[in-house]
Amino acid sequence: MKYYLSSYEIGNETEKLKTLVPKGKIGYIPNARDFTGADPERRAKRNENDMGSLCKLGLAVEMINLREYFGKQDELKKRLEELGAIFISGGNVFVLRQAMKVSGLDEILKELRNDNNFLYAGYSAAGCVLAPSLRGMDIVDPLDTPYEEQKEIIWDGLGFVFSFYATLGFQPS
Repeated sequence: MKYYLSSYEIGNETEKLKTLVPKGKIGYIPNARDFTGADPERRAKRNENDMGSLCKLGLAVEMINLREYFGKQDELKKRLEELGAIFISGGNVFVLRQAMKVSGLDEILKELRNDNNFLYAGYSAAGCVLAPSLRGMDIVDPLDTPYEEQKEIIWDGLGFVFSFYATLGFQPS
């Protein structure tokens, strides 16, 4: 898997991002903004801005709302394989992690991890969720559980960041 991560929005290396998208199309995942009390109008504007920025790069952008894939992991996997790339918005990393679990995106990403033709991109929460643990990220509300299907807090991240460094021979101190 290839990665393109930014601290905010699509970042400063947009030409690089464009070259990393294998099929010229990308799925946009907004679920980090599903937190309880989110302003729907503000969320819609953010989604429109993010998707518009990706479109300006000449990419075909498709909304992938993970809520539509809760309990439908096989359908989600098929859609992601067709796209070849995802871009995940920033927001609440705990809410994003919950949506990943209930939709099965976490397991799909683990399967795609060694696929150099798949791009994982995004900003803020999208990068944070790659850590081994979400502990220390509770500056955002870890108690927010907006999905009926997942009411417990998930403290485990995907562990990709540590695994990446471990493959280079680095060990955590």
